[in-house]
Amino acid sequence: RGEEDAGPRECVAMVDYGTDQLLLDIADYVVGYEVKSKDAVKTARYAVLDAVGCALLSLNFPECTKLLGPVVPGAFGGPHAASVVGTSHELDPVTAAHNMSTAVRWLDYNDAWCASEWVHPSDVIGAILPLSEYLSKIRMARHLPPLTMRDVLTATIKAYEIMGILALENSLNQIGVDGILFTRVAAAAVCTRMLGGGRREIADAASQAFADGAGLRCFRHYPNVGTRKGWAAGDAASRGVWIALVTMRGEQGHNLVLTAPVWGFNDVFFRKNDLRVQRQFKEHVAENVLFKVSFPAEFHAQTAIEASFILHPQVVHRVDEIHSIVIHTTRAAVRTIDKTGPLRNPADRDHCLRYAVAVGLLYGTLTAEHYEDAVARDPRIDELRKRTTITENPQYSADYADPDRRSVANALQIHFKDRTSTNRVELEYPLGHRRRRAECFPALEKKLLNALATRMPPTRAGRVFEMVSNPQRFDSMAVPDFVELFNPNPNPFLLPPIGTLRYGAAGVFLSNARRDDERETSALLRDGETDGRLGTRRGDYGGTDRAPTSQGLGGYGADESLWETDTAIPGDDEGYGAEVPRIEYPER
Repeated sequence: RGEEDAGPRECVAMVDYGTDQLLLDIADYVVGYEVKSKDAVKTARYAVLDAVGCALLSLNFPECTKLLGPVVPGAFGGPHAASVVGTSHELDPVTAAHNMSTAVRWLDYNDAWCASEWVHPSDVIGAILPLSEYLSKIRMARHLPPLTMRDVLTATIKAYEIMGILALENSLNQIGVDGILFTRVAAAAVCTRMLGGGRREIADAASQAFADGAGLRCFRHYPNVGTRKGWAAGDAASRGVWIALVTMRGEQGHNLVLTAPVWGFNDVFFRKNDLRVQRQFKEHVAENVLFKVSFPAEFHAQTAIEASFILHPQVVHRVDEIHSIVIHTTRAAVRTIDKTGPLRNPADRDHCLRYAVAVGLLYGTLTAEHYEDAVARDPRIDELRKRTTITENPQYSADYADPDRRSVANALQIHFKDRTSTNRVELEYPLGHRRRRAECFPALEKKLLNALATRMPPTRAGRVFEMVSNPQRFDSMAVPDFVELFNPNPNPFLLPPIGTLRYGAAGVFLSNARRDDERETSALLRDGETDGRLGTRRGDYGGTDRAPTSQGLGGYGADESLWETDTAIPGDDEGYGAEVPRIEYPER
C-alpha cells in the first residue's frame, strides 16, 4: 500500500513449536556440566596423546599425506593459522581439522566405541586441537592468555560423551547409513562453545549438523571398501568446525530438525523412530573408551588377533598342515569384518577378520605395513583365509551389548589335518578395554614413543615424551606450545613456554611471574635441555617438587577458563585437578 494508506496493521503471531529436547540436552551439557571424574581426565589425556601418535604414524604413508595441506596449492591460513601436527602445514581451522582428523583415522589405529553404532571418538580431537590453536593465536594477538591443554581435555571429554551416548542405542548401520554423523554433531556443539557460544548457539549448531543428514557407509563394506573410510572422519570434523563458525556469525538453526513430520531427521533417516538417549550426558564414554594399543585393526577383531599371537608358535611351522581355523565371535563382527573374496587395498584388508588372523598366525605380529601389497602377496594368507570359518556366539553378542560388560570376545582354535588341534584360546576383553587399564596405559606410552621415533631423532623424541607424559605440565601447557613440540622443523631459537610470560600493551614480553616463579623459570631455562622455542627439559620444574602455579607455566589466574564450570578436583594428587585458566562468556 502507499503511504497514504499506511496505518496500524494486525500482527499475526507465529506459533512457537519449541526446540527438540535432544538439542537442548546437548546444549545444557556442553555449557553447564562440570567435569569431575579423575578417571575421565586421565583417560582423555591418553586419548589426546594417542590421537597425536596415530597422526604421526599416518604421515609415513603417501596415500595419507597426499590428502594433507591446503585444498588449493598456496592457500594458507593467514597470521593465525592452525598447524597440522607433525607437518609444516599452516591452514585455516576448517582445513586443518580435515587434515588432522584424516591423519588420526587413516591407519584405523585410534580409539573406538562399540555400541549400537560404531564410532571412533578421537575423530573429534582433530577438530578441537586446531581450533584451540587458532583461538590461542588470536587471543595472544590481543594480549590475552592462550588456551591450555586442560581446555582441550575438557572439550574432548564432552565431545566423546555426545558421540558415545548417541551411539549407545541408535544404530545407523542397521539402516545402511554412516555413524560419522555423530562425530559431526559432537564437533559442531563443542567447537561452538570454544568460540564463545551459549546454549542457543550450541543447539543451533547441533541442529545444522543433524540437518546435513547421514551419508551411505558403502565405502566401508564389500565391494566398495576404499580409502574414503580414512578421510570420512576428516570430512565430518571439518564440517563441524565450519558449522560452529557460521553459527557464531549468526546463522539460524532449525529447532525441530529431528521431530518435524515428513521432513525431519527421524522420519527421513531413522524410519520414523525417535533417537533414543536414556543415559545422561556425563563422563561415561571418556572413562570407558576402547584403545587400540598394539596393532591397527577393526576393534571387533582385536581379541581374535591377540589369540592368533598366542597360537603363532604352535602354528608357524605347521602352516601346510592346517585343516581349518575356527573363530567364534560377535554378531557385530560377522556383519562388519567377515569378508571373503579378493581384498583390493589396505583399507579393505584392515577390516577383514580372516586376513588379520592369518597374518597374526603367520608373523606373530601385525602392523600397518602388513596391510600393504608387499605382504598381501604372500599366498599363504589367502590360503588360510579360505580355511577359516567364522561363527557367531550368541553369548558373546549378548555380553557385547551389556552396558555393564561391553566385552569384545573372540575364541580361536586351529585344527590340523592329522586331527589334532590347538587349545581353544578365548579372550573376552582386549588390551584397550577399561578392565585392562593397568596394562593399557603403559602400552599406550610405548605406542606414542614408537610413533615419535618415526618422525624425529631419538633424543628429541625422548624429550618430547617426557614433556607430555607429565600430567601437571601437560595440563598447563599452552596449546601452541604443545603443537610445536611435534613440528618437523623446530625453531633454531629459544623462547620460554608461552605461559611463563605475557604480552605487554606495546606487544613486548613482560614478566608476569612472582619472584618465586621468576626463579623457577630461570632455573628451567638455565638447567634444562632445550628444544626449539618450547624450552623443554628433563626432570621437574626448575629443581622444585611442586607443580607450576597458575601464574607459572600456566601464565594466568585460575579465574579464567574457557569451560566456566571447571574447577580444581579436591584431593587429586596426580595433577588432574590443577587449576586452569578461566575465560568467562556471557550466558545466552
